Amino acid sequence: MNGRSDYATILTTSLLLLVGLIVLYSASAPFSLRHYGSDMHMLLRQLMAAGVGLVALAFFARFDYHRIAQVNELLLVGAVGLSLLTLLPLGISDGLWLNLGPFPLQPTEFVKFALIFYLAATLDRKRDRMDSFAQGVLPFLILLGILAAIVMSQPDLGMLIMYGGLVAAMLFVGGAQIKHLAIVGALCVPAILALVWIAPYRFARLLSFLNPRAYSTSSGYQIMQSLTAIGSGGLFGRGLGASRAKLFYLPQAHNDFILAVVGEETGLLGTVAILALLGLLVWRAFQIAERAPDRLGRFVCYGIGFSVGFQTLVNAGVAVGVLPVTGLTLPFISNGGTSLLVTLGMVGALLNVSKQGGRA
Repeated sequence: MNGRSDYATILTTSLLLLVGLIVLYSASAPFSLRHYGSDMHMLLRQLMAAGVGLVALAFFARFDYHRIAQVNELLLVGAVGLSLLTLLPLGISDGLWLNLGPFPLQPTEFVKFALIFYLAATLDRKRDRMDSFAQGVLPFLILLGILAAIVMSQPDLGMLIMYGGLVAAMLFVGGAQIKHLAIVGALCVPAILALVWIAPYRFARLLSFLNPRAYSTSSGYQIMQSLTAIGSGGLFGRGLGASRAKLFYLPQAHNDFILAVVGEETGLLGTVAILALLGLLVWRAFQIAERAPDRLGRFVCYGIGFSVGFQTLVNAGVAVGVLPVTGLTLPFISNGGTSLLVTLGMVGALLNVSKQGGRA
């Protein structure tokens, strides 16, 4: 490795981790106290996940990403295999999660990490064939179809959209023809609408998104409470810990809608500061990609940057009512041990590429 430590990425990640733990404690304390008898229960679980995640960060920062790419298929098969365990009646699964340790694991998050390396390695290998639909796009669509069958059996439409966006973004930077991507995208729209139509709760979410006030006591309740919380925070917020929405007015205050608690307690300034930190991490990922020593490293960094940026935009869009509820977490901030662990692992991969390519 010929570069130095990427202090900008390390500092940004450290700030996000610290802020995320503080915000999570504030948002989850009432829920933890009511359901677990301690206001620190969910914070302690997130701290454990952060500890494991920092180990993952250190590992991937030092372990050559080329060697990870050499076993990309095995990595993806292993992650998909873990996801399949959630569908089996083994007594260790709870919907999307596997109960295998001190905090539940969400295997689809591992699939996201493995998918980035699989796409990066495959795109690097197929560099001269990406303009062909049969060789450059179709194989990835088949893979996406397999992943769709798994995640929709759980079900998790939000993660499917995440996978689809990730595949499309990496195919674009990998050299796939725009007309091929446009045709596939156009065909995917009715498929997603069909998935929404056949599931009553998804259809209710869509209706409440289009007119939340008309469903303010049912499927639009979360959106209305989120908007109320954000609006009441004003410019400077009520103060850290002073949210009223988290007192069981806003369901999932520590998960999907944690940004509403941020807006209420820290105001517009605090919300913008957190989003700016996440935006800075995405920008760093793209900067590292541009200075990566090879195509493989560039694709890995682009995939990581898109993953963090896409989840941030979708989660923020849901909180302010410009997107339907999807269930995607806000990186570093929302409750979710597996999400935090995987995100820290991805930062480690960024640092690895940065060090091999010189300081970005």
